[in-house]
Amino acid sequence: MTLLKIARMGHPVLLERAEPVADPTSREIRRLVADMVETMEDARGVGLAAPQVHIGRRVIVFRAPAERAEEGAAPEAEAPLTALVNPEFEPVGDDIELGWEGCLSIPGLTGAVPRHARIRYRGTSPDGRAVEREARGFHARVVQHEIDHLDGILYTMRMDDLGMLCFSDEMHHFAEAARERAKAAG
Repeated sequence: MTLLKIARMGHPVLLERAEPVADPTSREIRRLVADMVETMEDARGVGLAAPQVHIGRRVIVFRAPAERAEEGAAPEAEAPLTALVNPEFEPVGDDIELGWEGCLSIPGLTGAVPRHARIRYRGTSPDGRAVEREARGFHARVVQHEIDHLDGILYTMRMDDLGMLCFSDEMHHFAEAARERAKAAG
């Protein structure tokens, strides 16, 4: 396996729509998935899309670990390590949630991004199995984030308020100020 170079914001590959994969079970795709998983884990990420490693194909890898789910969350809030080829999703309901996101292609920054609270997604695994799941919470957020990469969309492009974009290592100041504002408001 090989660690792949991660494209950073500003590289044109991140703004292009990725091409569908004709054969999700091809040796090339299985190798790409293995390399993407290794790269994601090395970077300590929870998701990675092929365009982020300079490959304009519709392939994502992700996980939604239990420790990232809200306390008492439904099983749909978690997901094991998953690789999907040609993934797509649809919202389940109209609820939108604002949540904090980071990105391996935008290192050091975190932003509050509105996303569908609950989704149904599908795709094909590299071994040819059809995968279809419902997701909510962090699980739904990470899937939407990675599929956005396949469409040339970075999370900053989804943000309603760039005042909610900050350096990750300054996040504790942001959270403290928000607590103080809430306390003062009532």
